[in-house]
Amino acid sequence: MTMDAIVSSAATALVGAMTTETWQQARTALVAWWRRIRPQQASRVDAALVECRNRVQTARRAGDENAESQLVAAWRSRLNALLRDDPSLVDELRRLIDEEITPLLRHGDGSRTGSHEFRAEASGHGRVFQAGHDQHIHES
Repeated sequence: MTMDAIVSSAATALVGAMTTETWQQARTALVAWWRRIRPQQASRVDAALVECRNRVQTARRAGDENAESQLVAAWRSRLNALLRDDPSLVDELRRLIDEEITPLLRHGDGSRTGSHEFRAEASGHGRVFQAGHDQHIHES
């Protein structure tokens, strides 16, 4: 998995966790990780998480689906900056997401998490069509 894929997955999982009952556990895990690697930034990250969660909840009530995408992009940017400063953290971020955050999403309250994982493989003349929403394919 590339660094970009790990960062995208992490940002999506994090924002997705904000809409579940397991949010506090996800928040605690991320802040504890951040406190260990960048202690001087941990309180700012915690405050940003709280603000982001409030924005996600407000957007959900208002039916604003675009807000979630914007928040994912903001966390992707923050995580990219962190890894740009210290690329050795990529494996730790992957472990945090794979072992601590993503399992919480699977055991949450069943709410939509805002993330989907699709895997497919085609060979020969095979084709794969995947979508997280409606999909319309017109061929002639």
